[in-house]
Amino acid sequence: MTAGTVAAPGRVAPGTAARGGRSLVGGRGGIWFVLPFLLVYAAFVLWPLVYGLSLSFFDTSLVRSESQFVGLANYARLFSDPEVWRTLGVTVLFTIGSTIPLVAVALVMALLVQTGVRGQWFWRFAYFAPFLLPVATVALIWQWLFSGDYGLLNGVLSGLGLPAVGWLTEPDIGLWSVVILTVWWTVGFNFLLYLAALQAIPAQLYEAAEIDGAGGWRRLFSITLPLLNRTTGLVVVLQVLASLKLFDQAYILYQANGGPGGSATPILQYVYETGFVDYRLGYASAISYMFFVLIILIALVQARLSRRSEL
Repeated sequence: MTAGTVAAPGRVAPGTAARGGRSLVGGRGGIWFVLPFLLVYAAFVLWPLVYGLSLSFFDTSLVRSESQFVGLANYARLFSDPEVWRTLGVTVLFTIGSTIPLVAVALVMALLVQTGVRGQWFWRFAYFAPFLLPVATVALIWQWLFSGDYGLLNGVLSGLGLPAVGWLTEPDIGLWSVVILTVWWTVGFNFLLYLAALQAIPAQLYEAAEIDGAGGWRRLFSITLPLLNRTTGLVVVLQVLASLKLFDQAYILYQANGGPGGSATPILQYVYETGFVDYRLGYASAISYMFFVLIILIALVQARLSRRSEL
């Protein structure tokens, strides 16, 4: 430090190390802090990804010790497998059927709470509480609600003079029962995202609009919804990706039988049955990586559409 130069209190002059220790700026000490995470990430994420991809090029089975390299034969086979496309169609239909209500219902719930109704703490808890339940508990609850003999839903329908519905037995309704279960279970997360976005909107905007004579509906469509565009885009992306990974609730609700006539069998359940029931690990890996690529493409398309809408 040159004469006449005084260092600011609590700061170290540039080019000097802190007294009594080595500076981490530009040093190699930081690698030791991230090394445990890198090791765990490599062991439980990177290595399974690479190993699973390599399995897709082999005819590997759990009941045989040897495996044979088959190249792209597994991928060629899945394109001609009707069960792959049927279960993929079930997954896509579930994604569309669940994403729309999960976005719309969550928005309505957040708007109702944001309007200042009495007992907001209760409504916030009631809307979000199902999301905290484990999937097995949720499936068991809805098995009772959907029961044809003593279920609550058919009991209500009977009280209204309407015919009973085979929620768990009719092929045309089996998948929609999973949609109803999923909406009740997971809508609370989207509700919180919308509620946080609503609370971030400046109150001055509503006050200025009210002074200009804008009514409630006008403020909703001219202020609230336009300012929620980014949140809606985020919710849609997250919900589509989550719905495409349908497995747990359908598997437990129908006790692994795929629902009536296989109408609620998602592609991930077919991957599981192929790999761990039929013991064809190589073919199951090929199906899972085809589905993984599809999810990546859908995410990229959604990101591109969201970027265009913001321009």
